[in-house]
Amino acid sequence: MHSIAQRKMPARNAIRLTLIATLLTGALGTASAETGKLLLTGGVSTVEGAAGGGISPWAVIGSNATAGEYGVSANASHLNTQDFDMTTYGLAVGINDRFELSYSQQDLNASSTYGVVSTVVPTITPGQHLKMDVFGAKFRLAGDAVLDSDSLMPQVSAGVLYKSTSPGSYSGVLNALGAKTMGTDIYVAATKLFLANSVLVNATLRMTEANQGGLLGFGANGEQKYQVVPEVSVAYLLRKDLAVGAEYRVMPNNFQNSIAPGYLHSDDWQDLFVAWAPTKHFSLTAAYVNLGQVVPVANSFHKQDGLYVSAQVAF
Repeated sequence: MHSIAQRKMPARNAIRLTLIATLLTGALGTASAETGKLLLTGGVSTVEGAAGGGISPWAVIGSNATAGEYGVSANASHLNTQDFDMTTYGLAVGINDRFELSYSQQDLNASSTYGVVSTVVPTITPGQHLKMDVFGAKFRLAGDAVLDSDSLMPQVSAGVLYKSTSPGSYSGVLNALGAKTMGTDIYVAATKLFLANSVLVNATLRMTEANQGGLLGFGANGEQKYQVVPEVSVAYLLRKDLAVGAEYRVMPNNFQNSIAPGYLHSDDWQDLFVAWAPTKHFSLTAAYVNLGQVVPVANSFHKQDGLYVSAQVAF
């Protein structure tokens, strides 16, 4: 179980990030974003920090910044499944509605795997957490999701996510599987907003070698195993401040044959979400997330699904 101090840490980090976001906005001065964007058209924060849905980056640029403006957002999220829970927090800066810089840290409580994995790698300590830092950059290449909403032209962006995993005492497991602790994802996303129909559609192609997003390292058997995998998102605006939608993200399967077929395979990620933005400066997202089997042999082949919640402030 978490200690009281551990439970408070994510909240403290979220407060710090909110304060940093406010200070950054003030420092940017008169060029900072006021209320330039329509509600929810900048997406929310993904678990990797980039603007988009909960699990997939979109072509939109985060924050409230439009042309000629700078903006910043901060977010905190929590996911709870049958055997795992993960807390993330992050920052994103939008520049001129053209360029986005982001940062996120993920903290996965991996203590549920201790009993099984420690019998193979005895150096693992109980209560271990896996952490990953994600630094992102995104550039809008063409189109404007809002201004081009009456045409077939989508907004298209390219992005990069540099990831560094801190496996703690689980480093022996990653070493045995031949996985690295650092990797880079490259993606291209196209977001089409049909404003008259209140529908948003996004398609993303990601080149990655990450295992479970990177929390279980990158590649396998000491080899680079880059794959190009698709991700899709659909959202429908019930009203201007409320959207519902779904996402599907294909996951690489680098560990499929590392031990024995099926023992460490990865399932695709999917979610059903509701996003509410009572103001342009605050949004709250709740989702049902299905991650499939995560390290199947270590969790009796349970499927991992549960509730995801995320709060974001944006300026």
